[in-house]
Amino acid sequence: MKYIRLYILFLLASILSQTVLAQSDVAFKTSVSKSKLGVNERFRIVFSINKQGADNFAPPSFNGFKVIAGPSQSINQSWVNGKVSFSQGYTYILQPTAKGSFTIPGATILYKGKKLTSNAVKMTVLKAVDIPPNPNDPNYIAQQNVHLVAEVSKTKPYVGEGIYVEYKLYVSENISVRDFTVTESPQYNGFWNQEIKINNLQIKRGIYNGENYRYVVLKKALLIPTKSGKLAIEPMKMDILIGVPTGREDFFRNPISRNITKTFASPSKTISVKALPLEGKPENFNGAVGNFMFSVTANKNDLKANESSQIKVAVTGKGNLKLFEIPKIETPKELEIFTPEHKEVVQTTLSGIRGSVYDLYTVVPQYKGKYKIPSASFSYFNPEEKKYKTIATDDLYVNVLEGKEIVTNTNVVAKKDIAITGKNFRYIQTKTTFKSLKKEDFFKTNLFYILLILPLIAIPIGIVIYNKASKRNSDLAGVKQRKADRLARKYLSEAKNQLGNKEAFYIALEKALHNYLKAKLQIETADISRDKIREILQNKTVEATTIQKFIEVLDNCDFARYTPITDVMMNDEYQNAIQVITALDKNL
Repeated sequence: MKYIRLYILFLLASILSQTVLAQSDVAFKTSVSKSKLGVNERFRIVFSINKQGADNFAPPSFNGFKVIAGPSQSINQSWVNGKVSFSQGYTYILQPTAKGSFTIPGATILYKGKKLTSNAVKMTVLKAVDIPPNPNDPNYIAQQNVHLVAEVSKTKPYVGEGIYVEYKLYVSENISVRDFTVTESPQYNGFWNQEIKINNLQIKRGIYNGENYRYVVLKKALLIPTKSGKLAIEPMKMDILIGVPTGREDFFRNPISRNITKTFASPSKTISVKALPLEGKPENFNGAVGNFMFSVTANKNDLKANESSQIKVAVTGKGNLKLFEIPKIETPKELEIFTPEHKEVVQTTLSGIRGSVYDLYTVVPQYKGKYKIPSASFSYFNPEEKKYKTIATDDLYVNVLEGKEIVTNTNVVAKKDIAITGKNFRYIQTKTTFKSLKKEDFFKTNLFYILLILPLIAIPIGIVIYNKASKRNSDLAGVKQRKADRLARKYLSEAKNQLGNKEAFYIALEKALHNYLKAKLQIETADISRDKIREILQNKTVEATTIQKFIEVLDNCDFARYTPITDVMMNDEYQNAIQVITALDKNL
């Protein structure tokens, strides 16, 4: 008898726990097609429960709204991977009667004798919007339910401060996107930019204009403004194939959609770029913006003569690492130093450029001794703290333990003073103060005849040289050509040294072109954009083909860093740069 009672108690407890568990999984909720709309628009409100057996549904009071249609009841049940899902819904079509903010309270329903209440929803009603005569027009429905948006992380950055832009496609729940094509990519005039690769498109859920949407990120890019003022991010345009519901159902009560293709464009964005402050600007500041560390280190401090040591001058951190030059170091003349090798180990993400850039110097000492490499300093602007900072390194010493001694003068013989007593021997005098009593005449001396003949020889030679120089200078085109060639080779000497080293070559080539423009046009690096260059050169009546060729060389410097390039192609690019600088210099 005792065991029977225990079994009954256990059975009742099991039934009670299953009942509580089943009730705890019940969800009765309210959802709306849009929570923000015009006073002349309509919206759909659905009250749904996920359990069978619910009845006695009672809608809330729709104060401030007019019922256009409803309630229409729907039941959906499905089996997926052995799991059963059920939904029973009550749908109304409402239209607001006045502008303002409203709260629609929850509806009620009975489930297994228990009264359930759905969640309340807040509605914002704005002024009337333009609605076509046919609200069911597929183009109008697509326009209201599909949005291509450009989202910018910051609209008021400093010059050189990185921001990012994301292009998102928002799609409402009742619309399906079948296919899309990007017809026009956005332009970033006035920005250094780098696109962030998206491996695969992921559908996510988010809020747009206060409503629930599905969205996908189509494009990401890191932007660094190179000049101050208002800069525009041009729109991205797309053709999208959209499935729009027609309001009809097929035999199996599945909604029927109609496919249409519509063009969408993201709104243009205006970025107000702030100039870097002049107050507190260090003299050695060269455009670095971000948060950095600076160091000068050597892999060997003790070495022998003719043994090499590498000195690394590095800037590490987050910021515009690719847009400034690393400070140079000074070394004693006894240390032979080679042209530094520039390297970049950086990662570009939406949060900015991170990593390090450094110059690697190879130093070879010739003589024994201890040599000091003076401290170097690096200045940058921190946009978060809104102030400049300067980092100075300690002096670096190179100790050469073995090698030749430095000899200043091998002919010096040390002498000791001799104490003079009486008539002892003294040092023999090597100089005298005697003067000759007989003076020689200048007339008929060798110098006299040389000075006499010299003008007779120099005058014809001078005339020949003058005539050749006049003839050479009269050729104005040739003078300009020779001057332009010298100038081009001067600016491009570093690029020539880097032929064969792709990344270093194109960095040096791009800097040479920028430095040439800075020297000839008196403009700052922050003002060097493609449009600015084109405008200034056009104002100086430079030929359009020359301007276009200069822009193409600049563009090739950007593209070539990320594409395979041969030595022959680099040499061709070098010759193109010489030709375009030569052509420009003839007109400037």
